Amino acid sequence: MRNSSTANTVPVLRTILRKEHCISRNQISPGALKVTGVLQQAGFSAFVVGGAIRDLLLGLEPKDFDVATNATPEEVRALFRRSRIIGRRFRLVHVTYGSEIVEVSTFRANYPINGSSMEINAESHADQHGRLLQDNIFGSQEEDVMRRDFTVNALFYNPATEEILDYLSGYEDIEAKRLRIIGEPTQRYREDPVRMLRAVRLAAKLDIQLDEATAVPIGDLAPLLQNVPAARLFDEMLKLLMSGHSLACVLDLRMRGLHHGLLPMLDVILEQPLGERFITLALENTDKRVQEGKPISPGFLFATLLWHEVLAAWNKRQANGEKPMPALHLAMAEILTLQRQQLAIPRRLDSIIYDIWTLQPRFLLRAGHKPFRLLEHPRFRAAYDFLMLRCESGEIDMEVGQWWKTFQHADTATREAMLLKETTPKRRKRNRRRKSAGTTDHRKVTSPI
Repeated sequence: MRNSSTANTVPVLRTILRKEHCISRNQISPGALKVTGVLQQAGFSAFVVGGAIRDLLLGLEPKDFDVATNATPEEVRALFRRSRIIGRRFRLVHVTYGSEIVEVSTFRANYPINGSSMEINAESHADQHGRLLQDNIFGSQEEDVMRRDFTVNALFYNPATEEILDYLSGYEDIEAKRLRIIGEPTQRYREDPVRMLRAVRLAAKLDIQLDEATAVPIGDLAPLLQNVPAARLFDEMLKLLMSGHSLACVLDLRMRGLHHGLLPMLDVILEQPLGERFITLALENTDKRVQEGKPISPGFLFATLLWHEVLAAWNKRQANGEKPMPALHLAMAEILTLQRQQLAIPRRLDSIIYDIWTLQPRFLLRAGHKPFRLLEHPRFRAAYDFLMLRCESGEIDMEVGQWWKTFQHADTATREAMLLKETTPKRRKRNRRRKSAGTTDHRKVTSPI
């Protein structure tokens, strides 16, 4: 049994027939069938590739279907009216078919590397760490196989013949539930450090084990994530958090040291019992919602991941004499600014993150009209769910959460009866009397004489 990756892997074609793999063309999306059919009719090779075939073999339902072809992006674009070329580092064509978007890539060739210096020649456009900045040299199908990340993603399915072309024993790896990187692991991670995150995510999602040679270099190469654009890191982190296996992924990230470039405060949080409990509950709830097909809010996710760091900064500011609400706002801005240096959380998420955080102190105000006004806030539900996580983790008394659970579903009379008494006296408003225009000032004036 092969259990290692080697730099000089030579693709050897194995054709797997329908009777062995059991994937029917009826399981392929209409858009992917249309795209492969049109390309093949035009004289090009075209296959459904990547995660879709892997998932079908594992009994999972693919989210999308990608196509690989020997046609250039311009040739693909010319065949489909509703299509456009996208990307710079990796040029692709998006073909729209009804409501489906099929991603079409051209077979790529590999890049030569100049020895131990890890400098890639000028033609290949890589940085000093080996990360590919462009990947638009086209090649054959055999060369394209070597450009893919993992063997389980390097299977080519031809809908016309219902055959799978397997050059690197990816089918065998799927049967063995093994995730194996293609080529020499260190070199491949240098080319694209995000592959390390993808390895963790796929292993958790597919319930398979990392091949030993694939796993060993990850700890040493984790700092390479600092060279990846923050926006791309955010996209990959979001995929990880919304995979339905976020808890397993985050724990694996921490075990391998990959979290330092993503969530640098994770160590501090998980070393605190309350923080560990809070993160665990939040990610378990997220995984459950994903598995039940319910929507997930990225803003809510990052609000939970950063909360205990905000809480620590907020408490520190209050201990230094700052007023609670101004201290909270300054703590929120401080933590988000620090986090954006590692992971580019889009500013479009700021609104929901800030609302969830700033509404938390208001849940403790249960007298007068304040609870009624809080119920009317458009982010009440998200903030309430966040509150319940705080209660369940032991950060605040569960009685607070139970009170709000009852209050929000009660009738008006019951709500009125539930209100707590004001604990601080209301400040009396000063009634300043205005003088009318013609009023004479009758105050006694002492004559200077």
